[in-house]
Amino acid sequence: MTAARPGNNLKAELAQFKRRRIREEASHLFYRHGYEGTTIDAIADKLQVTKPFIYSYYKNKGEILYDIAKLGITLSLEALERCLVIPGSSWDQLKLVVDEVTRIIVENQEYIVVYLREEKNLDPQQARAIREQRSAFDHRLAEVLASGDAVGEFRVEDPALTATTIGGMMSWVALWYQPGGHWSEAEIITHIIRSVERLVAVRGRQEAAPAPRR
Repeated sequence: MTAARPGNNLKAELAQFKRRRIREEASHLFYRHGYEGTTIDAIADKLQVTKPFIYSYYKNKGEILYDIAKLGITLSLEALERCLVIPGSSWDQLKLVVDEVTRIIVENQEYIVVYLREEKNLDPQQARAIREQRSAFDHRLAEVLASGDAVGEFRVEDPALTATTIGGMMSWVALWYQPGGHWSEAEIITHIIRSVERLVAVRGRQEAAPAPRR
């Protein structure tokens, strides 16, 4: 196998950087003015580039929206899979998932809010692709809940519905979290973990400790 040339790697990294900057500025504008209220001209002006520069990385505004909208669930799925390969009980894994995914939602709050507000403007196939990713996340989380219930660690009557409820609880944070507000990120994560503990009726535990930050 031929090794990748350093120049090729640099070119790819630069392309990724430029796409990320376009995505970031577009997200700011979509968040403040809405998707329909934002033009490619406005994105280009914000970046101090030309419209052809934008079009060299995204074929249209809808493709930028899709790139923004899928980020949260893509990162969340990756985090979930990382957590599930770490040895531990079902509760240990569930705590890690809640910790990691809630952090992702807080850190990418603007992107997630844009998705929740603007899903209606996505191409139907793109919207379906994101919903399928969300469904895959819920399905994997339901497997953890079912596994914990099977060994008597949880008491969960409907793992699929409970997984969807937990996912919604985490996603909802994006709509009200305020950086520097009344509750810190750590306090919110601890609260959600304790709420999840009550929801799944974890047995033999008095209080849920915050999941460790790896």
